[in-house]
Amino acid sequence: MAEVSGGERSIAAIRALVDKLGKASEVRVGFLEGATYPDGTSVATVAALNNFGAPGAGIPPRPFFSNMIADKSPQWGEQFAAVLAATDNEADKALELMGEGMAGQLREAIVQTTGPANSPVTDLLKQRFPMGGQTFGDVQEARRDVAAGETAPAGKPLVWTGNLLASVDKEVR
Repeated sequence: MAEVSGGERSIAAIRALVDKLGKASEVRVGFLEGATYPDGTSVATVAALNNFGAPGAGIPPRPFFSNMIADKSPQWGEQFAAVLAATDNEADKALELMGEGMAGQLREAIVQTTGPANSPVTDLLKQRFPMGGQTFGDVQEARRDVAAGETAPAGKPLVWTGNLLASVDKEVR
């Protein structure tokens, strides 16, 4: 019969590793609950409308979030393994660092989005209301003004008040 020794040391080593792995099990990145525009509109709703589009409302898809996930997620597993090793297997810390990196990738995707171009009405509203706050009546007026030939400089898609970009966040749970 084979003799086994050192079991207590092995158990202690495994317990130490489990303690390092911590309680966190996931990282969420995006527009988290509670992120709103000054009028109370959910940033997540606005982000989804921009990402997937709303043809009935004249909003074309600008898949900044979907494209970022498609482009970047294939590397996340290897990156997490490297970050986990660099943090001496402290999962909570590794997930925090991964979340920060992924949030940075999402911010970059917003900044890098160049099209489709804003509608002339959107550009006119951006000029008139640089910090948002326009009403439905303001939108109707801008539509009439654009139809009458008024123009505004072309603006960058996904960038108006800066709230979308500033609302990118991460949460480790």
